[in-house]
Amino acid sequence: MPEGDTVWRTARSLHTALAGAMVVRSDLRVPRLATVDLTGRRVLGVVPRGKHLLTRLDGGLTLHSHLGMEGSWRLYRSGARWTGGPGHRIRAVLGTEGVSAVGYALPLLELLRTADEPQVVGHLGPDLLGPDWDADEAARRLSADPDRPLGEALLDQRNLAGIGNVYRSELCFLARTAPWTPVRLGPDPHRLVEVARRLLDANKTYGARSTTGNRSRGRLLYVYGRAGEPCRRCGAPVRAAELGPSGEKRIAYWCPRCQPDPSA
Repeated sequence: MPEGDTVWRTARSLHTALAGAMVVRSDLRVPRLATVDLTGRRVLGVVPRGKHLLTRLDGGLTLHSHLGMEGSWRLYRSGARWTGGPGHRIRAVLGTEGVSAVGYALPLLELLRTADEPQVVGHLGPDLLGPDWDADEAARRLSADPDRPLGEALLDQRNLAGIGNVYRSELCFLARTAPWTPVRLGPDPHRLVEVARRLLDANKTYGARSTTGNRSRGRLLYVYGRAGEPCRRCGAPVRAAELGPSGEKRIAYWCPRCQPDPSA
């Protein structure tokens, strides 16, 4: 599942492959961009911002994409077969003389002026993997609504950018805090955001995300995706339930013994 570390890694790969090269093939397969032609423009760079990707081109344009739940960008050498999925899932193609970047199942793809990037990413909180990471500001934002469930606050990209459902569940487990615990009853926000930063930083160069420190198959995560399986710490069955405001509910995973209900 794409989270901040996945987006960082994707941006690095795209930047390495495309930066400085001229676009010789452009195919944007969303209705409002169907007539846009980016050929002849040089790629200046690809920058991650939380879960957003900003592909900057000369002439002051930025191709803004988001991976959502299932999206991805794949790189192929010229002439190679595209194997990232069926053709109807392709949303974007940017080709240079040597490589093609193909975007699959992108839920968001838009073209904007580079000067207008703040309109689409300016609302985001401090980027966990960004050069301008500010732990104090992230902790302040996380604490701004003390009665909000911690699991909701962690997913809110306006607080800190880059955490998805996997890290939400894993961070709550590491903090020994149930996901619906009010922020005010949870762990110290400064310590929590620093743990989040360390986790994403440790995983940003790996394809297989691990929060346990063990990169063996089947031992990568503590609770996420493990409903009904024994907790790695105490052996109690891991539980799962929806958490979040209406229309934004996501499955949260937790151990009822290691992360007791604060209202019980």
